Amino acid sequence: RARRARIHGSLGMQSALFLALQHGGRMERGEEAQKGRMKRTIIKDWKTRLSYFLQNSSNSNKRKSKKAGKHRNYFRPSPEEAQLWSEAFDELLANKYGLAAFRAFLKSEFCEENIEFWLACEDFKKTKSPQKLTSKAKKIYNDFIEKEAPKEINIDYQTKNMIAQNIQEATHTCFSAAQKRVYSLMENNSYPRFLESEFYQELCKKTPVTRTAQGT
Repeated sequence: RARRARIHGSLGMQSALFLALQHGGRMERGEEAQKGRMKRTIIKDWKTRLSYFLQNSSNSNKRKSKKAGKHRNYFRPSPEEAQLWSEAFDELLANKYGLAAFRAFLKSEFCEENIEFWLACEDFKKTKSPQKLTSKAKKIYNDFIEKEAPKEINIDYQTKNMIAQNIQEATHTCFSAAQKRVYSLMENNSYPRFLESEFYQELCKKTPVTRTAQGT
């Protein structure tokens, strides 16, 4: 009886160990599946945000170039083109698709006001009419600079105070100090995180060449 009890006990432990291992395997597979689903969800959300920014950018360009009858589409960049964005922050900002992707990324981090302010400053510097320069300066100040502005950027009080004085007689350099500060903030913080993001890594992946694609 004692021997049978030992045998049963041993079999029971083996069964318990097998069930534990099986359960552990299922948990690991479940965690992997969950990670895979999260990755797909993140990339899908990115694509949705990106298509929104590209559509808005495309519509804006259509309105600007309607008289000339021009029409521009933005296509997904090649992996080689996307990889160029990692060489310099300016490379990313100079590419329409890259800029839209970066804006989508900043929106996901709830700091899209930085790129919107930088773009507003770029547009402001191209303004030729003195009247438009003054009205645009006040709008930028109201949107991004003044206390509790709807898209308030993170700059020090001295810079804000200097801008408030400068916009009284607006010049193209009104926002230069603030724009440089925001540019540096994006380049040193948001840009490195963007390069590590799932979406950017996905853009850099090279699609395997199939036999059909090779024509064999």
